[in-house]
Amino acid sequence: MKISVSSYSFSQALRAGKITLIECVAKAKEMGFDGIEFIDLPGDSLDAQKTMAAALRAEADRVGIEINAYTIGANLYRDTEEESDAEVQRLCGQLEVAKILGASVMRHDVCYRLGKTGNSRSFDLMLPTIAANARRVTEYGQTLGIRTCTENHGFIAQDSDRVERLFNAVNHDNYGLLVDMGNFICADENPITAVSRVAPYAIHVHAKDMMIRNAPMGHCRSMTRGGNYFCGTVIGEGDVPVKQCLTILKRAGYDGYVSIEFEGCGDCIDGIARGLEHLKEYLSQI
Repeated sequence: MKISVSSYSFSQALRAGKITLIECVAKAKEMGFDGIEFIDLPGDSLDAQKTMAAALRAEADRVGIEINAYTIGANLYRDTEEESDAEVQRLCGQLEVAKILGASVMRHDVCYRLGKTGNSRSFDLMLPTIAANARRVTEYGQTLGIRTCTENHGFIAQDSDRVERLFNAVNHDNYGLLVDMGNFICADENPITAVSRVAPYAIHVHAKDMMIRNAPMGHCRSMTRGGNYFCGTVIGEGDVPVKQCLTILKRAGYDGYVSIEFEGCGDCIDGIARGLEHLKEYLSQI
């Protein structure tokens, strides 16, 4: 497995103006990563995002690092065909951004909340619409040589059994799952059980560690779906069995990128560096 870092991990430094998005590329290379992935690129138009993508790709080529993935938000449950078409077309445009970046994988979300009426009332009622729209997106991705995937993310499509059902419903060879070993905690699911269920469908992996508490404590004040409390921390310093999750993925045949997503409250550069050290150690032991 190769190790990459998500630009999301640098959010603290980006917000503080200590680093630019372009500078993240050289920083990732300097820190010893094999690749870097980017989340929704800034820009008030698709053309502006494509311009940014070209600049990031040029910088990656200059320093000699791969841009391995592009990660975007999306809501693929829509009440009307017109709204579905608009969202699918937007995601197809984002696939073109991913192509310019040189990414071989694009992750998109599928939904974030339940509604009060109609099919939006439950995940399974929304699933046929979500799957049909995700299939249209991945069909276009296939023409560009980009695989698409959905992450266990957003509280609704977060449980391992739900994303497995989503994978089965999309039913396309170009589509898979982004397995985030930390995110299952947000749905109060055991990461070992969850990763072992979905590992065969993984085409990309996020390494993330979390601390989980049954009452607010320190920085652990975000609530899981079941009312526990969690916060991000350095890989290897929280409650996620990262090494065991990596072992499960390896046994399932996964040999792609493992991308660090740091969400801790400490200095992000330090947190990323310590997490990378732990992750390299784990990978050398499995």
